Amino acid sequence: MPGLIGRKVGMTSVFDEQGKNIPCTVIEVGPCVVTQIKSKDTDGYDAVQLAFGEKKEKNTSRAEVGHFKKANTTPKRKVVEFRGIVEEWSLGKVVTVDYLSNDTLLSITGISKGKGFQGVVKRHGFSGVGGQTHGQHNRGRAPGSVGASSYPSRVFRGMRMAGRMGGDRVKVKNLKVVKLISEHNLLLVKGAVPGAKGSFLIIEK
Repeated sequence: MPGLIGRKVGMTSVFDEQGKNIPCTVIEVGPCVVTQIKSKDTDGYDAVQLAFGEKKEKNTSRAEVGHFKKANTTPKRKVVEFRGIVEEWSLGKVVTVDYLSNDTLLSITGISKGKGFQGVVKRHGFSGVGGQTHGQHNRGRAPGSVGASSYPSRVFRGMRMAGRMGGDRVKVKNLKVVKLISEHNLLLVKGAVPGAKGSFLIIEK
């Protein structure tokens, strides 16, 4: 099984054996339910589908309700498919944070926080144009020249400009597992992960 689904709780810090303060992200991992198992014979590839997070039945379509009833579970909010099946798992099996282990490396995917419309200094790290002592007073955070003169007389595609920032699917690799709290289904990983508090995350080994 290559991964699990979780929800970002927030950030904290813990001390290791040497007394160093380690910044950590707290993630609620599972319990996830196996809602579908795909195979090469029926679907053309091997995969397992997991679901996480409770959802009201009145807000769920009848097709989804029937899909979850096949797995003998209640409607879920987040459904993710993982390619490849490492273990023989049955339909309806519940997977918890105990599937992971300490000191392993994980890749975590989430949707980054939306920042709205931002300029080039914040969005792309531009330093601004010129200094404040050379006769200009209102160009400090401007992008500068965006195109050439008479040739090619156009702006090249992909030019870094102001625009909407954030709200992208971001994967952070090689995050170390610091601690597992099995009784509360909590996972602590070293460093930060993308997304706001309460957002869903995909955790892969």
